[in-house]
Amino acid sequence: MATLNRLELDQLERRESHLTILAAVVVLILAAGVALLMYPLVFVHGEEATKWPMRFAFFGFCVLSLLVAAYLLDRQRTFRSVKQQLVAELQRNIDLRHQADADLLHTIPDLNHFQDRLAMEYRRASAMEHALSVLAVKVSVSATVTDHDESRALVGEIARAIGRNLRTSDSMYLLAAGFFGVVLSDTDTATAKKLTAKLEPAVRKVAEEDKFKFEMFVRNYPDNAKSAHELELAISSRLPAEQNWDEVPAPQ
Repeated sequence: MATLNRLELDQLERRESHLTILAAVVVLILAAGVALLMYPLVFVHGEEATKWPMRFAFFGFCVLSLLVAAYLLDRQRTFRSVKQQLVAELQRNIDLRHQADADLLHTIPDLNHFQDRLAMEYRRASAMEHALSVLAVKVSVSATVTDHDESRALVGEIARAIGRNLRTSDSMYLLAAGFFGVVLSDTDTATAKKLTAKLEPAVRKVAEEDKFKFEMFVRNYPDNAKSAHELELAISSRLPAEQNWDEVPAPQ
């Protein structure tokens, strides 16, 4: 997920300002030194025939030096203005992305849809003697992320990363805050673990490691569970105590 490090940008801007001021001062000092060396030749010992051409050259050199110094300062002012506009636009884009990530969480089906889909897939798998897997992704946002909107945007970005790497036959659900369940139809344990290995690097790329932690685990029918009810209980047991859903009766 995209972030904006204002501290680094401010440091870069200060360094640019210091370099520009230093360059302008160096130009003025060198120009003043050259002007002092030229002054006796132009105004004291100059010949009458070359007096005015030399004076024009002298004053032209002084004006040119001032213009160079003014250009450097104006360049810095323009650079700062453009930088502020770019930062404002970048911040706006980041805010829009955060809002989109947060809104994405509202579009993901919830626990009720998960239970319905799992019961339907279980009936189909048991009737056709196919495998059925459930993948759970538990996300814990670090305490360093203190802003609630940023935290929701981070979870939304993780959901986006998971969704991009799922198959068309898979379906993702938001079972609790930061807890996703994915129903993997016609998927045995080995295939589900391969999908998990594919998802892990994609989720890690969302943000820095110090901002969140996550864990993934897979349960499979018939390897780890004999019914949809057992699959649900296996997923429910991974939730924090205050977020456990009530025990669901086994599907008929």
